[in-house]
Amino acid sequence: MKASYIVAVAAALNLSLATNVTIIRPNDPFLPDNKLPPSHATSDGASIVQLFPNLGRSTTWKLISKTHFEGDTGEPEGMVRVGDDRFFVSAGQYTVATQKYTHPINGTDRSPGAGFAHMLIYDGQGRLIANATLTPPGDIEYHSGGIDYDGRYIWDAIAQYRPNTTATIVRIDPLTLQKEALFRTHDHNGGIVHDTITDDIVTLNWGGRNATTWSMKDYPQGFAPLPAFTEAKSSVPDPTFFVDYQDCKFLGHHALPSAMSARFGGLNPTRAIMFCGGVATIESSSSSFNLGGIALIDLQTMLPLWEVPISLTSDLGTSMTQNPIDIAVVDGKLRIYCLPDQHNSTLYVYEAA
Repeated sequence: MKASYIVAVAAALNLSLATNVTIIRPNDPFLPDNKLPPSHATSDGASIVQLFPNLGRSTTWKLISKTHFEGDTGEPEGMVRVGDDRFFVSAGQYTVATQKYTHPINGTDRSPGAGFAHMLIYDGQGRLIANATLTPPGDIEYHSGGIDYDGRYIWDAIAQYRPNTTATIVRIDPLTLQKEALFRTHDHNGGIVHDTITDDIVTLNWGGRNATTWSMKDYPQGFAPLPAFTEAKSSVPDPTFFVDYQDCKFLGHHALPSAMSARFGGLNPTRAIMFCGGVATIESSSSSFNLGGIALIDLQTMLPLWEVPISLTSDLGTSMTQNPIDIAVVDGKLRIYCLPDQHNSTLYVYEAA
């Protein structure tokens, strides 16, 4: 089949290969044995929900491993652990810094800047397998946010690097790095998850202050052709200011454990639940610090079902839940996977003792 024909078909379907894919280790597939592992929703999501109420402020977090990730990671924004030996990391490369305005212009507070969105693939030893550039030169939407893996695709929102602007929702085939642009939003969006049961897409805006939902059941007929914007199905504010959620993972639809349901008057309906991590900058007149935290969130209402502060920091002093995070149950215990530092990144794995 001629390459020109493949490109034409891909364009017609809003499909594209990443602008540039640098394969570092050609003998290593993007996924071992070219097999798609299950998502949290179909593997350990229920166990995560059941174990999460055991966490609290006094939880002891045991360091399991530290693995340095090879090369310059840019600014890591999201991470998914796809199987036991692959980590996909969304990262930003910024070539022109944004500049704060003295007053808002067209609803936003800074200049657009410039850069590229990347998807990096690492193995469990921290070796870089591939580096895919997801955006072309000059694209104003170059900020790749928190990501989710649903058992088939990696979901990403590639946005302008400033609030109250625009984003394009994409899904990426982890087997091929083929990218499909689905629809555009009239806001900065990130922290994306895919509810595989309702087929809803939920994104968080700048600072995680608002959650917006689109139904993929309406795709593509009910979606505006690109580059027009598609109106959302619904939108709800985040009712908590504990931390700004950065990176989230869909866990499935589950009844709440008794410790959680007791906080809601004993009501225990099945809820769509996501796991989120993030930070909040706490400022006073003389100092500031970053408070880290993780939470289980009701996907439809954004109500926090269980929130836990995380005071851990990296060896470089960064809050452990700064941006990329994933979670798993290993041998009956909760583990979190964190990649907090920019450029010189180390993967920290902690287990709740």
